[in-house]
Amino acid sequence: MAQINERFNGIIMYRRDYRERDLLVKILTDRVGKTMFLVKNAKKRGFRLTADILPFTHGTYIGVLNRQGLSFINAAADTEQYQTITQDIVKNAYATYILGLVDSAFQDEQPLGGWFDNIAAALRLIDEGSDEAIIANIVEVQLLTAFGVAPHWQGCVICGRTDLAFDYSERYGGLLCSNHFALDEHRLHLDQRTIYYLRQFSVIKLTQLNSINVHEITKQHLRAVLDQIYDDSVGLHLKSKRFIDQMSSWTQKLTKRSSNDIDNDK
Repeated sequence: MAQINERFNGIIMYRRDYRERDLLVKILTDRVGKTMFLVKNAKKRGFRLTADILPFTHGTYIGVLNRQGLSFINAAADTEQYQTITQDIVKNAYATYILGLVDSAFQDEQPLGGWFDNIAAALRLIDEGSDEAIIANIVEVQLLTAFGVAPHWQGCVICGRTDLAFDYSERYGGLLCSNHFALDEHRLHLDQRTIYYLRQFSVIKLTQLNSINVHEITKQHLRAVLDQIYDDSVGLHLKSKRFIDQMSSWTQKLTKRSSNDIDNDK
């Protein structure tokens, strides 16, 4: 049976060596979700698609999209890299984490619905200078459903009220209003600003977002609560997330050391 070439939009997620001259390239596509491509002779000098299959490259590709097994790329058009992401270690780390989340949340060749556009928008926002940690938080909140966890963010999970203070309950899988705090003594005791952003993140459209600014202490609270939800309810521990945590630890140590140096100079 003849193989049919299809035109599709794609984002290069990662690649790895395969045999002496070939590469396996994982691409997030708008047609068949994420899938692995065999690119023959990709390591050969002068290969015509070298720039088109670099990590964090996005654009239009032409090839054979197999719904099972490996797919194949034959040509590329209008491709470009997310330049800032490739050059900035912090943005690179968060972009890698976002792609890792998608890779874990969906099966290969599983249709993504609107998630291709969401991830493309997330990477564009990071590349254009938006806060990479907040963009990652938005993706984390909205991907929970794909992981089989669907927190109720829009009102109290018990009575539906939306006009009282809230807290998050892992036991009840969503928000409790202050009238029902007593139902879960292990609720997370979150401040209302953190709750506000979690609720906003659950419905915000990345494709329509231009910019967002969040206070540093609230960013720390968001990071802590999402870490707890992913640890307890999803059970996902990606290497890319550990690297982000390590970077944060390094930054804190450098900041503390710099502060001590200033104090010693006084």
